[in-house]
Amino acid sequence: MKSNNRIFNLYFIMMIGFLLFMVWYTQSKVVSNNYTMGQFKKDLQSGNVVEVVIEPNKEVPTGVLQVGLKNGNHRELNVTDVGEIQDTMEQYGVDPVLEDVPKGNFLSDYLLPIVSIIAVGALLFFMMGAGGGAGGANAKMMNFGKSRAKLDSDTKTKLNDVAGLREEKEDLEEIIDFLKDPEKYTKVGARIPKGVLLEGAPGTGKTLLAKAVAGEADVPFFSISGSDFVEMFVGVGASRVRDLFAEAKKNSPCIIFIDEIDAVARRRGTGMGGGHDEREQTLNQMLVEMDGFGVNEGIIVMAATNRVDILDPAIMRPGRFDRKIAVGAPDVAGREEILKIHARNKPLAEDVDLKRVAQTTAGFTGADLENLLNESAICAAKDNRAFITMEDVTKSFIKVGIGSEKKSKIISDKEKKITAYHESGHAILFHLLPDMNPVYTISIIPTGPGAAGYTMPLPEKDEMFMTNNTMLQDIMTLLGGRIAEEIVFGDITTGASNDIKRATNIARKMVTKYGMSEHLGLINYDDDDEEVFIGRDLAHPRSHSEYITGEIDKEVKYIIDDCYLKAKNIILENREVLDKSAALLIEKERITREEFEALF
Repeated sequence: MKSNNRIFNLYFIMMIGFLLFMVWYTQSKVVSNNYTMGQFKKDLQSGNVVEVVIEPNKEVPTGVLQVGLKNGNHRELNVTDVGEIQDTMEQYGVDPVLEDVPKGNFLSDYLLPIVSIIAVGALLFFMMGAGGGAGGANAKMMNFGKSRAKLDSDTKTKLNDVAGLREEKEDLEEIIDFLKDPEKYTKVGARIPKGVLLEGAPGTGKTLLAKAVAGEADVPFFSISGSDFVEMFVGVGASRVRDLFAEAKKNSPCIIFIDEIDAVARRRGTGMGGGHDEREQTLNQMLVEMDGFGVNEGIIVMAATNRVDILDPAIMRPGRFDRKIAVGAPDVAGREEILKIHARNKPLAEDVDLKRVAQTTAGFTGADLENLLNESAICAAKDNRAFITMEDVTKSFIKVGIGSEKKSKIISDKEKKITAYHESGHAILFHLLPDMNPVYTISIIPTGPGAAGYTMPLPEKDEMFMTNNTMLQDIMTLLGGRIAEEIVFGDITTGASNDIKRATNIARKMVTKYGMSEHLGLINYDDDDEEVFIGRDLAHPRSHSEYITGEIDKEVKYIIDDCYLKAKNIILENREVLDKSAALLIEKERITREEFEALF
């Protein structure tokens, strides 16, 4: 490989050197001087010209005058009309010598172009791989239309390696069974799904699930990202799609996995500069290829995306992606299974309770849980320990959920006191409101820009829905910090800006999306139900009048004001606890759930 690259580099240098030499040689006779026509005529008038040799160019009537002067010097002059200058010299009694028109220079006119063409052709030959070695960087340069899919013929991932996705695995068992025994389905006239679309949030295990299917079925696994199809060259994406499916047919039965398919399968006709772009051509070719499958050829196309809302409807129809599987965040049992898998190669101390960790990580995806244990292992290694303790997991949980604590940051006593009362205000409402999760940790150690401290609740169960009361209590809890500042100091700070923003968003969704306003009723006024997709939603009209907009703002303000008053009364009733909690935070900087609940 390295020797081939050296040969290529040597050849390239020699070619460039030869071309430079040819250019120098052909231009070597060019003489630069400042002899002008006016000076030449003056020399003629004064009789200073002894001899003149006219060298015509091939481009008639131009030429070059070689002028000999009395003092022995020679000058060279380019003229536009040889005949005219010859008449001028005869007037002054100078008889010039006229040479023949030069014939073509073989070197510059014939040899140089031929050699240049051969050199460029040889260079392209090397770039295409014939001289640069198969599989080298130079070989890849011209393989634009070749598929970039990676083929894994021996996938070791099994379904047992995928935890927390019990129902999703059950939906895919039919695919695995078909790939193992297709005759079982064909003899009863069944058509196996051509495509399976895995949709879900990032980190939920979509790619791992696809690999497990290939591993269980023991079939070749072609994996490619949606962005690998699209290039700056027109037609490259479509060519790669054709090449991918051609390779898949040679290795049938097999699985084609397209990760992040939304990069190439976005809704057509939404381009800002017209609809006929390279991405749409690629999508059209993909649609054609999926339709071109023969019945039960044994090729299963699996794709993953977290933006199913922007996919083209044509690719979603039966016959292309027949089956759609939602891959969501795992429940508490699933999280425990995932933690056990990622803890296989990590030595855990006796105090590490994975069941408890699973209970405290509601909403975590598989990737989040893997990251949690990895950060815990890093903490253990940093302390020169050969095992992971529960303290490592707790530190990592705060680091992953909130951010790294900035213990070295210098904070004034005044700011520390304000932060202590602010976080205590949040914590009291978390503890007293019935539908809120208990407090896990309270800290006044900065964690990032604008975050002087944090109050972390502990979700004890997975909830699918939020009630009206839960959302109102959530708003009250968010406003607790601002209320504590107002009560204690008689002044307010900018520290509650993010709390106010989140509270406003909740209140607005209650009014516009969830129909929780008695005044406006059960009508959806939400214009931002989905993420904005430029081209489709850029000029999306508002679904309600200006009057309704004003009424929505009034309802949102009413909810915020009402929650503010209720929360303020609760904190005033527990002013003693507020002072105790703030004092304990100033002393210890971080307190646990047990320390906080002991104050009541």
